[in-house]
Amino acid sequence: MQYQPALHFSSGAHPAETRKLPLCPVLGLPLVSADTETVIRTLLAPGRRTVFFLNAHCANIRASNASYAAALARADYVLPDGIGVELAARMQGRRLAANLNGTDLTPRLLRLAARWGMSVFLIGGTPGTADVAAQRLCLDIPGLRIAGTRDGFAGAARPEEAIDEINASGADIVLVAMGVPQQELWIDEHRHLIDAPLVLGVGALFDFLAGNVRRAPAWVRRRRMEWAWRLAMEPRRLAKRYLVGNATFLARAATHAVRQTDAQRVLDIAISGTALAVLGLPMLAVAALVRLDSKGPALFKQVRVGKDGTPFGVYKFRSMHVDAEARRAALLATSDREGVCFKSRNDPRITRIGKYLRRLSIDELPQIINVLKGEMSIVGPRPALPEEVANYPQRAMGRLDVKPGITGLWQVAGRANIGFDKMIDLDLAYVRSRSTLLNLILIMLTFRAVLSGRGAY
Repeated sequence: MQYQPALHFSSGAHPAETRKLPLCPVLGLPLVSADTETVIRTLLAPGRRTVFFLNAHCANIRASNASYAAALARADYVLPDGIGVELAARMQGRRLAANLNGTDLTPRLLRLAARWGMSVFLIGGTPGTADVAAQRLCLDIPGLRIAGTRDGFAGAARPEEAIDEINASGADIVLVAMGVPQQELWIDEHRHLIDAPLVLGVGALFDFLAGNVRRAPAWVRRRRMEWAWRLAMEPRRLAKRYLVGNATFLARAATHAVRQTDAQRVLDIAISGTALAVLGLPMLAVAALVRLDSKGPALFKQVRVGKDGTPFGVYKFRSMHVDAEARRAALLATSDREGVCFKSRNDPRITRIGKYLRRLSIDELPQIINVLKGEMSIVGPRPALPEEVANYPQRAMGRLDVKPGITGLWQVAGRANIGFDKMIDLDLAYVRSRSTLLNLILIMLTFRAVLSGRGAY
């Protein structure tokens, strides 16, 4: 393996990406919420960026280490790592777009960096670990340019010498693997002296690459249980981190979620939790009737568009035959409703029992689960299909500023009897004026709307 000094990449080396990555606040810290490919291309775009990762263990350290917390706050981007952070986001009624753990993301980032002729410097690990990790990267990523390596002990103890070597190498990317929080503190203190456009704190990556630590099998990682694998491999060393630490993290996340919960979320949890307890057995009976009436599952899960355009799976009792989606395109011309939202009073796809479920809005009851998960609210605009949102006029996008709901102004005003433009007017009016009092009024009016059946088909 030969180190190859390189000039920093130019804006013409690859497609420029100037957009900032979308952020989602979790535990009071803005985390990146975007797919892996978008994140990689943004990080490699022209510009200076410092990137850290946050998992449950990092969050616990952040709670007691003010310097580390400040370093995270000063980073350009903090990427979510692991199921713990995802659960913390869900407790707050939010959803992160992807798990962006450094062990998987960094090699993918380096593959694209190699294609774009960029070089990387590795600093960290025990003596010799960075060298072995660099050799492994060269074998796995043909064409990757290694600008240099230094260990994380004596090699990092003389920061001026280390930084001079990094800058002399012309590295475009610097990977720092000294463990949390040492690597973040080292980067935060010296970042202004490092010329490389992109610096990442990558934790145990070098140990994984060098074979010092064995990664969990792919099937374990897919189930988001790598922490359990590591605990099984090193129970004495990691018991406190993963058993006590995970419990501490979840308690902290729950406490934060309660403190941050607004009145609408409290209302959502109270009503949906009570409804599920009271209606659980009747819903099981409805599920049995659906199964007896026609072939197929009792529940139907369909992709809808939620708050800020985030897709999610909405739950409903199946009121149509199982081939309904395949037959939809042929029926679009029969829609009884103006605008982009399809609705047909005599839809031949509806089952016999489905007519009654729709008439009484019973088919919507499983969305109580969506409310508990934080994907929907009790009150809000109805969740739209992705193809409908794709055809929205610009003003209609405002209905995506809040969580979709089981009921709302549209439902109590006439449901399917109301055209698309009027529906948008009602939804936007709700977005502008929503309050706990308005939500309670709409919930009460919903019972009258359901009993009358007006516009339900």
